[in-house]
Amino acid sequence: MRRILCRAGLVLGLLLALPAAAEERGPAAAEERGPVTNLPLPRFVSLKASEANARRGPSLTHRIDWVFVRRDMPLRITAEHGHWRRVQDREGAGGWVHYSLLSGVRTVIVEEDNLPLRARPAERAPATALLQAGVVARLGACRAEWCRLTAGGHRGWARRTGLWGVAPGELRD
Repeated sequence: MRRILCRAGLVLGLLLALPAAAEERGPAAAEERGPVTNLPLPRFVSLKASEANARRGPSLTHRIDWVFVRRDMPLRITAEHGHWRRVQDREGAGGWVHYSLLSGVRTVIVEEDNLPLRARPAERAPATALLQAGVVARLGACRAEWCRLTAGGHRGWARRTGLWGVAPGELRD
């Protein structure tokens, strides 16, 4: 019995030390990487197919929980297993999708109704278009507060606070 208690104490001590060790390494070292692709997790991608089944687990034998039916929709990858990626949409719905149905092309969904698309990344720049909530736009460069978008033949800059599909603080060239 004593040997079991000592091992349990050792394991508990190690578990308590893990958060402190992660803090010492800093936020850059804490970035999780996918075991298959070695790309950061979570990360954003888009739906390549016009329809994709989101399954309960990473194989064709698992039940379909959700069907994505919007091509180019941005999704967040949260896990990887073989040829499968666990994804979520902006509402948190999702499941495991085969990697061949996903694309690295970045898109965003407009979350703010009548979001102005501006000629320059400045609040006083002229608006070239107003984007309705739910519009899917192609993502270009992103600065601290602004992202360049292309949607419906219009190009311009929009505040990132009105978008889903780009991480807070993410910078893109």
